[in-house]
Amino acid sequence: MSTRRCDACGARVEVPGGVGDFWDFGDLEKAGPGGLTLELEDGSEFFLCFDCIERLPENPSPADVAAISDE
Repeated sequence: MSTRRCDACGARVEVPGGVGDFWDFGDLEKAGPGGLTLELEDGSEFFLCFDCIERLPENPSPADVAAISDE
């Protein structure tokens, strides 16, 4: 698995995929919080961990993502 940093909180998130996971079917307990790239209505994109995604309001703006970063 590769890792990536959450754009809001800076946590390292393991991202499944790639050659490294081909034979390793994954240990879900070691996978970490996980995350995904979120595209907002204005076209901006952020990679966020699931913990930060849960903290966003419905129909978030870049300011909402920045607010999490400031906490």
